[in-house]
Order: sequence, then C-alpha cells, then structure tokens
Amino acid sequence: MKTTAIIYSENEFGKVDGKVANGLVRHSEKYKIIGVIDSTKAGLDAGEHLDGVKNGIPVIKNLAAVIDVLGDAPNYFIYGIAPLASFLCKEQKEVILSAMKMGMNIVNGLPEFFTDNERFMQKAREYNVQIYDIRKPPDRKNLHNFSGRIHDVKIPVITVFGTDCAVGKRTTAVKLVEALKQEGLNAVFIATGQTGILQGAKYGIAVDVLSSGFATGEVEHAIVTAYEHEQPDIIVVEGQGALSHPAFTSSSAILKGAIPDAVIIQDSPKRKNHCDYPNIALPPLGNEIDLIEAFSETEVIAITINHDGMTDDELENTIIEYENIYKLPTTDVLKHGCDKLTDRLLEQFPELQRLSNEHRLCQLQE
Repeated sequence: MKTTAIIYSENEFGKVDGKVANGLVRHSEKYKIIGVIDSTKAGLDAGEHLDGVKNGIPVIKNLAAVIDVLGDAPNYFIYGIAPLASFLCKEQKEVILSAMKMGMNIVNGLPEFFTDNERFMQKAREYNVQIYDIRKPPDRKNLHNFSGRIHDVKIPVITVFGTDCAVGKRTTAVKLVEALKQEGLNAVFIATGQTGILQGAKYGIAVDVLSSGFATGEVEHAIVTAYEHEQPDIIVVEGQGALSHPAFTSSSAILKGAIPDAVIIQDSPKRKNHCDYPNIALPPLGNEIDLIEAFSETEVIAITINHDGMTDDELENTIIEYENIYKLPTTDVLKHGCDKLTDRLLEQFPELQRLSNEHRLCQLQE
C-alpha cells in the first residue's frame, strides 16, 4: 500500500514553481497524495484545478486545517515548491517544524538539504520523524564516471527534451511510458529530477546537483542498470532544462550519457522568455531542434505541446501549424494522449511494432 502524504505548495500550486506538487497530484506510484496546502486555492479539488477533472484531492488552507479536513495527519509532508532561489524563508521553516511536531516525516526536493540544518535534525529526533533529502547526491565513492557501457544497450533509448525548464518534459515522458505499456511493451522511465524520483521512479538521479564529472556517468549508469535488471523493450529518459538554456547544463549531460536513439521535444508556444529569466528570449523551436540534432547526432521525431495560456482553438491551430512547418507528429499528451507518439515510435523502430503485435495476438488468443 502507498503511504499517505500531503504536499506543501503555498501560492504555487498549478504554477511553474509548483511543478513538484503538480506532478505528484497527476501521478504518484510511491505516495498516496491526500491533500495539497495552498491558501490561495483552498477549497478547490486539486485535479480539477490542474486538468479540469476532479480526483478527490482537496486543496487545504494551511497546516492547521489539515486535521479538520483530513481527520488525521498523513505520514509524509512533501515540500512541493521548486523555485529558482532554493532557500526557505523563516515562515516556511516554521511550517516544516510544525509538520514534524504533528508526526509527519519530511520529504524535501530542494538542493538546500534539510539534513544539514541542525535545528531540523534536533527536532526530527525529538518528534521521532525522518527527513529525506531527495536531491542529495550519493557519496563520491558511489558515483559513476562515464564508461561507454551505454553502447551495450541494444534497445531504443528515447529522451524527452524541451525548449525551456518547467515546460512539461517529465509529464510527457511519464504519460508516454504508460501508453507504451498499453501497447504491450515493457517500457521503463528514467528520472533525472526530484519530481520523477518522488513519483516513484525506480531508476534515476537528480542530475542538477551532481558535479559535471559525474553527471554523464550517472545518467548512463541509470539506463544500463534498468536495461540489465528489467530487460525492457524501450527506455524513456526525462530531460532537464533545455540545451540552449544558459543557466543549466543538465541537458548536455543527459544527451551525452543517454546517447538517445531519438528525441521528443516539448514546447510551450505561449512562452516567449525563459522561465525565471524574463530578459532572455526563448529561441525558435526549429533552432532548438537543430541544436539537439547537431549536438547529439540523433533525430527529433515528434513534438509535444504545453498548452499553458492557450485556448483549445489555439492549441489545435498550433498542432496543425507545427506539423506543416516541421513535418513531425505533434500533440498535447494531457489533452489528446500519446497515440501520435506511440505510432511514431512503432514506425521508427520496427522491433517495437513486432513486439506490440505479438502482445495483441496473445490477448486475442486468451
């Protein structure tokens, strides 16, 4: 059984910096999410606020109201905000201490590690709770250099990249893995950020906290380990940031470590400037595609869209426009699912089509 958890996302739920909370509300294999804390959306249904479909997860005003709404404190308190300046203010620290006092274990996705905070650790011992820093990297002795073993992976490795950070790459990757499984394929997801790990990904690491000397090797190690242990038909790797983004280098490490056979690229057509960098304009989608293909010697085979700020008509028109301009299948997985993506992958990799056909035949015979 999944253990219960509440997510703290004050003033950010449904926004870009609330992406950890947004992701966990949409998909969680590890935790049963039973509430979101955000006073600005209190009383709403979390699923309805995000995607227009109720999921029974209430948005709660504050920590003090948790017992009134839920009847009992959950097992875990997840800090679900991912701001650029990843440091807690005094008020947030008090909220975390109050959650400990209520008996909740603390799960932290920030690069500010709570286990390095003496007061937090002292209170954790006093209240008999645990603190988990999801992004804290392994000890240096347990990190991996790039070895070249990625070339032993004899199945398609797909990466989902984007034109910016917080643009929906992980959501698309997770949805794609689910869709591939529906096709009868053994698909494995590789997480490269904190939200994917929090969602329960079996393989992966938060790449952005690793030193550059180990980032590529850790991506490779996660893929090779999944390949050896799961014997999958296909591996889908979550991207980070954007290759063109001046503030982040994770994309280059993922491309070098994964050596993907194909790339799916996610774009947010209404976004004109880089997230958290309003003075830096986003490059055109075509430029990002060219950059990825030149840098990695791979091929971008499909486009996915983040519909933030778009009407349904704008989304449909953009899909048609992108398919005409780039000659690539284009979709929004939250609105239209992954059929175009799975069709493109089965076309691109005939062995996947054969395996999928075998699965369908077995189902018919049963």
